[in-house]
Amino acid sequence: MNKKLLITAGLVTAGLVCLFFIYNTIVNVSTHKGAPSIKIGDRSASLLNKAEKLMAQGDDDAAINILQDLITEYPHFSQAESAYFALASIYEKRKDLLKAKDLYQKMMEAFPDSKNILKMQELLDSVNTNILFSPIITQDSLVYEVEKGDTLSKIAKKFNTTVEFISKANNIRNDTVRIGQKLKISKARFSIVVDKSQNILTLKADGNILKTYRVSTGKDFSTPIGTFKITNKLKDPVWYTTGAVVPAGSPNNILGSRWLGISQPGYGMHGTTDPQSIGKQVTAGCVRMANSDIEELYSIVPEGTEVVIVD
Repeated sequence: MNKKLLITAGLVTAGLVCLFFIYNTIVNVSTHKGAPSIKIGDRSASLLNKAEKLMAQGDDDAAINILQDLITEYPHFSQAESAYFALASIYEKRKDLLKAKDLYQKMMEAFPDSKNILKMQELLDSVNTNILFSPIITQDSLVYEVEKGDTLSKIAKKFNTTVEFISKANNIRNDTVRIGQKLKISKARFSIVVDKSQNILTLKADGNILKTYRVSTGKDFSTPIGTFKITNKLKDPVWYTTGAVVPAGSPNNILGSRWLGISQPGYGMHGTTDPQSIGKQVTAGCVRMANSDIEELYSIVPEGTEVVIVD
């Protein structure tokens, strides 16, 4: 009899241990990075729902506190990703672009395998360029006071930047400056990396990613690989092709609105009259961009900028 009781007690104990193990496994899996959120009794979902209601009511301050608590308590739950998006949108709305940038960067670090990673990168790209072209002074910019005899061209040359950048960042409309005027100047060293296999151009500032652009590259591996420099820049370039000179603005001018020539003769980055071709390997060897993208890039990078092209 005692033997049977011992066996029964042993089985009960083993069952309890097994149940405890299963419970701990479920809890650990549910809180493990990348795992799905707990569906039942999920406080994170409740917090997110409460924050969203507060935002809809216009009470962003209260929403911020809840969203920050959610991220702290449930850093790898799917609701935390949504909380990052919501927080960043609040700070963008408030024009606190540096805070929004920090949140997008942290979100990408916390959720590198998210299905929303491309959206995160797009939003970060947008914030980065908005900061760049704003009066906001960052660690890679400075304030310059205009002196007697200064022109935008002279200032741009002095700091190895572009007239277009200075004008845009300081809201200058007519290319004139006055003595004593304070200007934001970028002191970043820009560089470009073109990935032919991905058809992606990455603009970097002091080695850090500033923005990515979808591009077209050469068919039949015709885009050269290597390290080059931007050697010339043209607005509204004329296209000199076999047996024809195609003027700027012509629908037949495949160069689009800008040209950035590189140190490999005959090659460069340019706009397009065929935006549907972007993202494909279809060019004769040059890097093709949407006109709005090449115009933005043109305004940022000076001659001498390094361009690395990889397979």
